[in-house]
Amino acid sequence: MTTFDVDSVRAAVDGTRFGDVRWVASTGSTNADLLARAADGEGEGVVLGADHQTAGRGRRGRTWEAPPDAAILVSVLVRPPAPAVDLVTPAVAVAAAAAVEQVVGVAPGVKWPNDLVVGRRKLAGILAEASWPPGADIASGWMAPGERTRVPVVVGMGLNVRAAGRAPDLDDLAIACDELDGAPATREDLVAAWLIALDHWYARAVDPDGRTDLWAEWRRRSATLGQRVRVDLGADDLEGEAVDVTPGGQLVVRTPEGELRTLAVGDVTHLRPV
Repeated sequence: MTTFDVDSVRAAVDGTRFGDVRWVASTGSTNADLLARAADGEGEGVVLGADHQTAGRGRRGRTWEAPPDAAILVSVLVRPPAPAVDLVTPAVAVAAAAAVEQVVGVAPGVKWPNDLVVGRRKLAGILAEASWPPGADIASGWMAPGERTRVPVVVGMGLNVRAAGRAPDLDDLAIACDELDGAPATREDLVAAWLIALDHWYARAVDPDGRTDLWAEWRRRSATLGQRVRVDLGADDLEGEAVDVTPGGQLVVRTPEGELRTLAVGDVTHLRPV
């Protein structure tokens, strides 16, 4: 297993808000570790990566597994104001797409709500977990947090770097950077480029005047807008054309009957054109 050169990444991102980069050989979940540190008062900007995760998490309780050092498994802790919490995931996704384009020379698409894709194959997954203050959730008798309330958010990313060791049944579903028709990439170069880009796009997310720029870039990189999609809503599916994303990050789908549906959550499948 190749040792991750954390010192080179720290040097590359020095001067950004993400200069506190830490790396471990193995852990259960970098997201879980940073959420615990956030609860203990850890400040914004901590980055925690691992060569291997034994309990990596994805959306809806799914696991994220990768052979040791074949993927970037990394989380960041931020503390955005409450109105910007839902903008952290798009900022992370846009920054990740920009990093892959810069280092590899191939631009992946951003698939709503939280994946990077090349064609129909998944390159990366992103999971944001917020630790809302007491009273800010439905179970507590929901009360909207104030605009100045800072909310700890941990965002984890798993980005496939090498295809070696991947389970054969994932070959049609997943893709790695070393399978792209581009330049060879190291984990260190990708992490550094991602954190530098994230410093820029996270700043746009927390600035009310910068959010238009963030969404313009998200739309430019979107692999979902303009596509026929099927959205798994749990109880049923919705099919239609993905036509827009709202300022809060909800996907707008036009049904075959012409109805516009705004969706906050759901698993999206891109369908082939009719």
